[in-house]
Amino acid sequence: MNKFFIMLAHSYFSKLKAKSFIISTIIIAGALVLLTNFDQILSSFGGDDEEKIVVQDETGYLYSMLKAQVTVLNKDIKLSPSDDTNEEIEKKIEDEDIEGQLILTEGKDGLPSALYKSASLSDSTVTSDLQLALQNIKSSLAANKLELSSEELAGLSGPVTFEKEALSEGAKSEEELSQARGIVYVLLFFIYFSVIAYANMTAMEVATEKSSRVMEILISSVSPVKQMFAKIIGIGLVGLTQLAVILAVGYVTLLNRKDDFAGGFFESFGFESLSVSVILFAVVYFLLGYFLYATLAALLGSLVSRIEDVQQMIMPMTFLIMIGFFISMFGLGNPESSFITVTSYIPFFTPMVMFLRAGMLDLPVYEPIIGILVLVATIILLGVFGARVYRGGVLLYGKSNSYKDIKKAIDLTNNK
Repeated sequence: MNKFFIMLAHSYFSKLKAKSFIISTIIIAGALVLLTNFDQILSSFGGDDEEKIVVQDETGYLYSMLKAQVTVLNKDIKLSPSDDTNEEIEKKIEDEDIEGQLILTEGKDGLPSALYKSASLSDSTVTSDLQLALQNIKSSLAANKLELSSEELAGLSGPVTFEKEALSEGAKSEEELSQARGIVYVLLFFIYFSVIAYANMTAMEVATEKSSRVMEILISSVSPVKQMFAKIIGIGLVGLTQLAVILAVGYVTLLNRKDDFAGGFFESFGFESLSVSVILFAVVYFLLGYFLYATLAALLGSLVSRIEDVQQMIMPMTFLIMIGFFISMFGLGNPESSFITVTSYIPFFTPMVMFLRAGMLDLPVYEPIIGILVLVATIILLGVFGARVYRGGVLLYGKSNSYKDIKKAIDLTNNK
């Protein structure tokens, strides 16, 4: 057991001290800080964000109504009347003194009509807000013509009342589902990228040691099971260390801006009513998913002799993770479908799909537990099989890009 901990410590500290690990952690943490404070950074460099638009009102009454509407919709749009000629206004637009020109006219039906001119129509926000403001004015004028009251107009243009109610006892409401969907969506991305990154790291670690020819010495002094799981657990601890640093940075950054995000980002993604069970399931399924794919990655990494061949060898494993992620994305819209239920018990998809169901649905306790047991059993079976392949695979040298080499590796193990 002493040898196991020596190898585990070596795998952990060698990766922890690596420049690539330190740099990637700093970059991710820095990106998280920038993303959290992006609005403030943008405003500090943005300068004057006002959109200056001159209005030529040929009706004589629409400008004041439009200005009142635009002030409510978008305070960054600054309207001003102008008596300049079209040529003079177009020259100001070309010189970027103003953003655009709005010409207000009256249609044949006596209702507002407008023409907007700008150097470029790429800023759809301005045109959309102007159009919405004119639409509101048009609705108001049309209601006056038809002698409709404001209440009658609101009743015609308002959305239909459509409520939803779940009859099943314990079923989540629409609001609870939306919040659960947000947090599950974020955590699914977390599980997806983490499992891919750290499983790939395991395969690279095995291939690197094998290419340095130290594997023959290690395999003769330490059992393959101990060696393989020392690497898997060591790199898993590296991953947890990196995630702990990133989460700590994210927590401190968000804590400093909790008042700015309250009711907005936090509420939309369900962070204000974060369930302990959802976090617990995320941690459990992340760890089990990592052990599942890291064991498979170690097995596949032992078959290659060159680091350059690692990505090609583990590509099918990466596809399995991607398929599980895409199934989960589909399940966000319909987590109760039979397809999602069935795939949640397929071991290679269970870490993400079962987590999706556990996070969004009020499942019986035994269903997530069955998913956990399925994963544990698969990891054990893959570990036993992987150890046999690993012991023979690390002694295979030369060009090795075929899965037929698994049989060669097993034969080598049996002949030892």
